[in-house]
Amino acid sequence: MELKPIFAAISACTLLCAASFAADIQISGGAVDRQVFQRGTDNRADVKLEGTADDAGARRVEARVTTAKGAVSGLKWHAVGTVNNGKWSGTIKGVPTGGPYTIEVRVAGVPATAAVKEVLVGDLWVLGGQSNMQGVGDLVDAEPPDPQVHSFDLADNWVIAKEPLHVLVGATDRVHWPRNKEKIAERYTGEKLAKYVANLQKGAGLGLPFAAEMVRRTGVPVGLVPCAHGGTSMDQWSPALKDQGGDSLYGGMLRRFQAVGGKVTGMLWYQGESDSSPKASPLFQDKFEKLVAAIRADFKQPDLPFYYVQIGRFVNKGGEAGWNLVQEAQRKAESRIARSGMVAAIDMDLDDLIHVGTPDLKLLGQRMAKLATTDLFPSLKGYGPFQRGPRPVSAIYRDGAVRVAFSNVNGKLKAAGRIAGFSIHNASGEPLASIYKIRVDPADPSALLLYTVSKPPEGAVLHYGYGKDPYCNLRDEADMGAPVFGPMPIQ
Repeated sequence: MELKPIFAAISACTLLCAASFAADIQISGGAVDRQVFQRGTDNRADVKLEGTADDAGARRVEARVTTAKGAVSGLKWHAVGTVNNGKWSGTIKGVPTGGPYTIEVRVAGVPATAAVKEVLVGDLWVLGGQSNMQGVGDLVDAEPPDPQVHSFDLADNWVIAKEPLHVLVGATDRVHWPRNKEKIAERYTGEKLAKYVANLQKGAGLGLPFAAEMVRRTGVPVGLVPCAHGGTSMDQWSPALKDQGGDSLYGGMLRRFQAVGGKVTGMLWYQGESDSSPKASPLFQDKFEKLVAAIRADFKQPDLPFYYVQIGRFVNKGGEAGWNLVQEAQRKAESRIARSGMVAAIDMDLDDLIHVGTPDLKLLGQRMAKLATTDLFPSLKGYGPFQRGPRPVSAIYRDGAVRVAFSNVNGKLKAAGRIAGFSIHNASGEPLASIYKIRVDPADPSALLLYTVSKPPEGAVLHYGYGKDPYCNLRDEADMGAPVFGPMPIQ
């Protein structure tokens, strides 16, 4: 009897059966390719997985975590759960900050695996606000993708982050969908969505530059959660609308926060342009502070770091008072809201009448990263000590000049060319032709001397960045810009 063919047939059957079994083990939840998991205070994350396996009995499910260099120490093949009625679930505990990782699972005794790939453990940041956070910069020389920066795109897919981060028309949440000819909200999908994205000429923002700078500084991977939408007001972001879920901006943001694990490192915010009307601007500060409090409460993170941009320029006439009122409210909010930080945008170039240009969006993202690393990584080597950037303290007239003192200056004050952006106004608010020269105080590089033709009148005030389209160029040696401020009484 010829035995070799029989053994060959048996071996082939064994391999085929094993391959068939292995093909039936699947990961169906808990983690997906390119997902970023929020690290804990111990710089590790627990990754939950679940799936199915073609096995009626209670068999052990094993998992391991690998990088391109091999298995991660302490996370080689180990038991994480058992198969029960064809289903399994388990948790891989203590995955260290870093990646990209491949997470493999198998049924004990079966060689083949199912896997999720390019997983990162690091810091998650939510992006909120209106168009300057959404990103309307020209898609020319935009921030390039970084393999250590992933994004939970608006269609709820984890992807390697690239511009544009916000593709509203393809979003899962209906609040972002455009209206069609019948004025019905319509989501783009398939070929229509692909064609739309391929034809985009604008869409660069500050989120990706921020994340890339954070990675450069800390080495910690970043996951972005874009939630912004252009042209939106504080009322449209109202926490009172959260029960509407994806039909509201706040509800959609909260849903996405929960979808990425319900824990993040912080929030980036850029909004206020739509609240600059005479009616809305006086209410802005209260709404803004309540929004921050609501986000922290709903995220169950009372000390959530919250960094935001003071609105910049708008090449448009009318509504100057409301515009400046929002800017001043944002400036004051920084000292009123704990664990917050503001960066200025008044010295930025634009790509159109109101949207910050792509090169300066990179700078704006870097400014926010400087604040974040200073607050969250105080012992970071090579980047400290660091101040928040020039903050106005006082304006005092002495001997022919108004001395303007600033705090939080890195090194000394500077400007490209002649220092510009300051104006003196009388008690009625009318600007005066008064300042003829501005110099950094030779006795104190964190102060300016504004030389005036005469002593300012009683009740005079100082502004920096008055109006909607001023030319302002005051920075410090760390390229942190001075914010719009005023009216500040001149003493």
